[in-house]
Amino acid sequence: MSQPAPISPYATPAHILLKPAGPDCNLRCDYCFYLEKHAFFKEESRCRMSDFTLDHYTRSYIASQPTREVEFAWQGGEPTLMGLDFFRRAVELQKKYGQGRIINNSIQTNGTLLDDTWCEFLAKEKFLVGLSVDGPEPIHNRYRRYADGKGSFQKVMGAARCMKKHGVEYNALTCVTRESAYEGRTIYQFLRESGFQFMQFIPIVERHPDAESQKTGLALAGPPSSDPAAPEDPPSVMPFTVEPAAFGDFLVAVFDEWIKRDVGRLFVNHFDVALASWTGANPPLCVYSKVCGSALAVEHNGDVYACDHFVYPDFKRGNIMSGDLSQLISCMPQRAFGMDKALGLTDDCKRCRHLRACHGGCLKHRFEKSPSGQPGHNYLCASYLKFFDHVAPYMEKMAELLRQQRPPSDVMQMKI
Repeated sequence: MSQPAPISPYATPAHILLKPAGPDCNLRCDYCFYLEKHAFFKEESRCRMSDFTLDHYTRSYIASQPTREVEFAWQGGEPTLMGLDFFRRAVELQKKYGQGRIINNSIQTNGTLLDDTWCEFLAKEKFLVGLSVDGPEPIHNRYRRYADGKGSFQKVMGAARCMKKHGVEYNALTCVTRESAYEGRTIYQFLRESGFQFMQFIPIVERHPDAESQKTGLALAGPPSSDPAAPEDPPSVMPFTVEPAAFGDFLVAVFDEWIKRDVGRLFVNHFDVALASWTGANPPLCVYSKVCGSALAVEHNGDVYACDHFVYPDFKRGNIMSGDLSQLISCMPQRAFGMDKALGLTDDCKRCRHLRACHGGCLKHRFEKSPSGQPGHNYLCASYLKFFDHVAPYMEKMAELLRQQRPPSDVMQMKI
């Protein structure tokens, strides 16, 4: 019998996004921030994780986690490009090295390659599937297209129907752009009517390439610099980027629809996180957590990066084939990166009435000046203020209901 992976003495809880096909994808979504990472793999005609690297990663990742449950998260690019046999091998390796552990798998996909065979596998192995769907067909196809310009909506919704038929657990991941930010109610109603019980809404925020990114052949700006000698004016945002206050309008529109009839029945990531903060818990979504640094990314070749949104040379922590994954997860640069989220807050953030809920937002989005003129303020600050101001009375009531050991859904019967 195979020996289970021993727990490393450096084991630290972490959530790693594994990218077995790297930035490769069969779609060409206009707003994608990962396709450009091909610039780091110019010598490869296509990016694919080898069986040897998969074996090494599986063993070392299980060993790096001190918890009884171990979560494998597959992402891209488009991970299903690896083919079904790759994932069958992955599951076998998890069983080989994870004896005594509970192994869970999730996969984020555009869904266009899913068929009955895929869905039978996903259901059998209990994969949680995140399906990228941006809303009704005109909204979805605005940016989520193939290289020939053809929209992907019909394929994506076919995947949803196929997963439902086979009993696959799945949710919706919806990107919110400059245009769709004004269609929150329409998008939410569509997702609800399409049978999505869990919804994740992701604001699209990308900037035109700066001088540093242009040196490495990237099409978008990298993370904002913490160097005081860096140029004072940040590069302008890309045309598909959601406007600073509009994402807040989007969340408010969705919330107003949700609060009428769907509390406890449908689940939205931002609402769950807000309720957690109002009950005194640390928000479970990294964007809103007090510190970060425990959500890393591993490329198809084993390179380890600080975060999925920080796959840049300065944030490379090493490679799993030449370094201990546990030590890469807990190394001092990674700890410092995580603490920057709390230590780098502007004074306006520190004084904010919603600091406990927002914690300054994602580090990648801190490229604006605060109202008092400090650099390093979050681009979406106006959205967060608008959203948390709006939901505060409801969150207070739901937190009170939980303290009374009553379901939060009782809030729908209250006048607020």
